[in-house]
Amino acid sequence: MTVPCVRVPRADGEETRAALADRDVIAEDYQITVEDGSLFIPVTNPDTVPSAYTVVERAVPVRNTQTMPEDILGFEPSYERLGEVVILDEDDPDRAREIAEAIMASDLPAETVLNRASKVKGEQRVREWDVLAGDGTEALHREYGCEFAVDLAKVYFSPRLATERHRVTEQVTAGEQALDMFAGVGPFVIPFADRGVTCVGVDVNPDAIEYLRANARHNGVEERVTAIEGDVREIVPEYANWADRIVMNLPHSAGEFLDTAIELAGDEAVIHYYDIQHEDDPFGPGERAIREAAGDEYDVDVQTRRTVRSYAPHELNVVLDVALTR
Repeated sequence: MTVPCVRVPRADGEETRAALADRDVIAEDYQITVEDGSLFIPVTNPDTVPSAYTVVERAVPVRNTQTMPEDILGFEPSYERLGEVVILDEDDPDRAREIAEAIMASDLPAETVLNRASKVKGEQRVREWDVLAGDGTEALHREYGCEFAVDLAKVYFSPRLATERHRVTEQVTAGEQALDMFAGVGPFVIPFADRGVTCVGVDVNPDAIEYLRANARHNGVEERVTAIEGDVREIVPEYANWADRIVMNLPHSAGEFLDTAIELAGDEAVIHYYDIQHEDDPFGPGERAIREAAGDEYDVDVQTRRTVRSYAPHELNVVLDVALTR
């Protein structure tokens, strides 16, 4: 028996799977298969698949039944996965422990379960965690062909932004010079360097810089990565007019660093500016701030205005891709 499947190149498989999952059209009773460099993702209804994708009929294996946390709990818990670390965001400690026990008893590949114990705080953007199962807060996260070691108690990292990071990565070309002003453990820097880009990653968090260097070595791109601990404003004398591409992923505060970004930008540069604003005008404040910082020095062309995700009631996390030409 054949079923409708979306056929995509293997390199685009994770992004496509995530997009189809968001539309809730993946046929979970069948296995995703790979053949001759293509990934075949079974879907429930080909009419609901965006026209940009190719749908083919294909015989695929029936998925073996696995015990999932919801089978044990009787309800579907909310969680994120970072490698084999499962992340909860539960206010009720008893409910959190119940979910953690179900996760560890299920067939979900998990070694550790953490529950968020505080909001992100401080200049180094870290939070506290309750370890409900397993040991420690370190994870190995795989994302679009790269691997990132990360300790969630020491550095900020969000697996939710994987699709957005890949979207930006697909824009870079070998030979560029890219600067990530708030680099963390390298989720932009490492894939950029993997595509032949010379990268500088800056962060005030010494643990993040240590992980960035380790991740660069692990992914074989250390020769194209310079990791700098400190305030990005301090590197202007060395990297003024240097960058072809600048990543500013520090929502709430990126606007405070726009003057520095302008100093770092080359004669032609692209800035990826991340912001959090009210849904009534999510892009206007950032665009106005960029134009003000650029002044008469650059022509400003906003190439992309995109909502990354909902951040809070009536607040959106957005990105502007902005081309500057001196």
